[in-house]
Amino acid sequence: MTGSDVSPADPHSDSSSFRLAYVPGVTPSKWVKIWHERLPDVPLALLAATPTEAFGALREGAADAGLVRLPVDGDDLSAIPLYTETTVVVVPKDHAFAAAEEIAVEDLADELVLHPLDDTLGWERPPGRPANERPATTADAIELVAAGVGVLAVPQSLARLHHRKDLTYRTLHDVPQSRVALSWPAADEAPDLVEEFIGIVRGRTVNSTRGRRAEALKGQKEPKDRKPARSGKPGGGSRTGGKPAAARKGGSGGAGGSGRGRSGKPRRGGRG
Repeated sequence: MTGSDVSPADPHSDSSSFRLAYVPGVTPSKWVKIWHERLPDVPLALLAATPTEAFGALREGAADAGLVRLPVDGDDLSAIPLYTETTVVVVPKDHAFAAAEEIAVEDLADELVLHPLDDTLGWERPPGRPANERPATTADAIELVAAGVGVLAVPQSLARLHHRKDLTYRTLHDVPQSRVALSWPAADEAPDLVEEFIGIVRGRTVNSTRGRRAEALKGQKEPKDRKPARSGKPGGGSRTGGKPAAARKGGSGGAGGSGRGRSGKPRRGGRG
């Protein structure tokens, strides 16, 4: 998109697109959908990346923000936690764990627990028996589990990402959990498009979003939306269109039958 494609009144006229990096297991689709609905004139580019690549893209300016796993490796990046994932243990379908609904960490004591180099759970040493070598990646560890070499503890999203017909997984308790966060280069104030995306992932409505675009839209809609509520009517009756109280029910209403409406004037017809 070029500058000529954007209206001069658009607060994002100096931005051609928003680039969002995301790490394996994280699914940004629901937020991307909302982005397209709210900012149809600002393309959103998705960049699939490993955790190391995602942080590098943020630092090098190749991505405006990233959906990453905590912790963020440095003070030069800001981050807000979004959610915590359930940890599961991946096992062959004929493993004894497959017959249980949930697994406790003590149940892993006699198991060979694989610990890939790209581990996302952050533990120094997993429970159970350690393998002689650490697999290079989670994908490599999944292959070893399928071969019957050991079991693997991962966030549930990664178990789904690496799904195989010969494997299954069960919830694992009392172990570290992975936290997903939105990260962007640290600054005194987040850039406009980053602020827009922060509002989306935090569930803000269009009118409560803090970006300049939302403020501009709010400023355009507010007078029209609020005009009916603020327009006063003679007699002070907000629900009756300003009519005297006697006009509501054939003139029989009013406090204590005093013969006067809310305005204090005599009712028509001289009753009372």
